[in-house]
Amino acid sequence: MPGNGAVTRNTLRQQIADALRDEVLAGRLQPGRAVTVKEIADQYGVSATPVREALVDLSAQGILEADQHRGFRVPEYSLADYRGMIEARSLVTDGMFQALTTHHPAFTAAEDPRTAAALATVRRRGEEAQRAAAAGDLTVLIGYDLRFWRELSGLFGNPYLADFLHRLRVQSWVCAVQHLRRLPDVRHHLWADHTELVDALARRDAEAARAIVAAANTHSLALIESLADQP
Repeated sequence: MPGNGAVTRNTLRQQIADALRDEVLAGRLQPGRAVTVKEIADQYGVSATPVREALVDLSAQGILEADQHRGFRVPEYSLADYRGMIEARSLVTDGMFQALTTHHPAFTAAEDPRTAAALATVRRRGEEAQRAAAAGDLTVLIGYDLRFWRELSGLFGNPYLADFLHRLRVQSWVCAVQHLRRLPDVRHHLWADHTELVDALARRDAEAARAIVAAANTHSLALIESLADQP
């Protein structure tokens, strides 16, 4: 049937991209590590085309960097990069939370069933993230944290803002994970006040939401700086 080849290729493309993203976020592909189309195609036993497309997708997300004439590599982010990501994230979330004080349609009626249902879904993601943090499961935490922020930012109705914040959060996790993996136990080290943030937004309390995110950013930056200073 026509189109089957394209569907298969796109499925492979997504599967390969998902697998490599998980490898980077798990810290198994170290910063600076080169990744070539041939290597990945041989590893998964597939043709070069879906691999190349997957690597380009990951490069667009900031998970890999295109290395001219050499394929791709895992980014080597510095502390200065991380500070810049945190600052950019703060500017985006501050803009989002401003919507709470300007009668944004997503939050003008807290009793609206659709708004309540959407916030409840986001809150469940936050609960899963908190459980993962308490268990010290960094890989699971990253997955739920990214889904939490993706769905939360989606409530504000601006897909460009949501995409930009998602990219920033992915990049900051790529940067942070290389340091966090050095901890023998990450429990009690990771921010996990996701549900408190949702509750503040449900109350349309922009100041409380900003304070929660500011505390999270301060905590994350201090933690990564302290780990980076260790020999």
